[in-house]
Amino acid sequence: MLVSSLTFSQTEFNSFFKASDSLNKSRRNTVLISEAAIAGITLVGLNQLWYADYKRSKFHTINDTHEWLQMDKFGHAFSAYQMGKYGAQLLNWSGESKKNQLIYGGTLGLGFLTAVEVLDGFSDEWGFSWGDILANASGSSLYIGQELLWKEQRVSLKFSFHQTKFAKQNPDKLGDGLFEEILKDYNGQTYWLNFNLHSFFKESKIPKWLDFSIGYGGEAMLNGVQNPNNQLLKSDDRYRQYYLSFDVNLSKIKTKSPVINSVFDILNIIKIPFPTLEINKNKVIPHLFFN
Repeated sequence: MLVSSLTFSQTEFNSFFKASDSLNKSRRNTVLISEAAIAGITLVGLNQLWYADYKRSKFHTINDTHEWLQMDKFGHAFSAYQMGKYGAQLLNWSGESKKNQLIYGGTLGLGFLTAVEVLDGFSDEWGFSWGDILANASGSSLYIGQELLWKEQRVSLKFSFHQTKFAKQNPDKLGDGLFEEILKDYNGQTYWLNFNLHSFFKESKIPKWLDFSIGYGGEAMLNGVQNPNNQLLKSDDRYRQYYLSFDVNLSKIKTKSPVINSVFDILNIIKIPFPTLEINKNKVIPHLFFN
């Protein structure tokens, strides 16, 4: 009886994670209500806990496209892409039509991040950035465009991070502690454009999980535009970094367990360390493993 009960529970657990073959209104309503509640609570929390520490202003725009070697813009595109992907997948789980998945799920990141941008517009510290909006739209378009063109994601955006020596020089801007540094220290962030090789060469014997990765990063940034002279940086010598590498596409590794497949899909936002070539300032630097 115990074995039968455990087997039944496991079956029910797996079936919960399996996408519905037809519209399940209960699941769809759960998804929509949950997303609206989480987005609302997050925006209220940001307004009360984050923006409250800074002076409010009339709504205004700024041009910040020249800051942080555009690393923040890559962050916006990455966030919009991932939120759109998971928004669509949740609607797919509820059995919604492909059209509604793209309209209401694929644009989730663009909608949420635009709301955050409006809050920026009323803060004296920041401002509404059309550059951020363009980056958000690019991320959402990357997901939706591929679904319309190929009905699959052949190209994806991924993220990796390593701690740097720069955060301690300006913790207010770059973060104090690992969690803040992951979000704020652009020197340690790398954004990757992954190409799934088998998706482009379907008749080949290339493993379905193998991706080719092109990465972008920046180094030696203490502020958005210009570095102050200090012991670490004697001049404003920030520079761009480009990377060539490979990666494992965990979403292409299918198992019999919908739970494990879901976990793989969530973890797939992170670039797995692989041998990498770094190109910067006319230098080519090999890394045995880079993250």
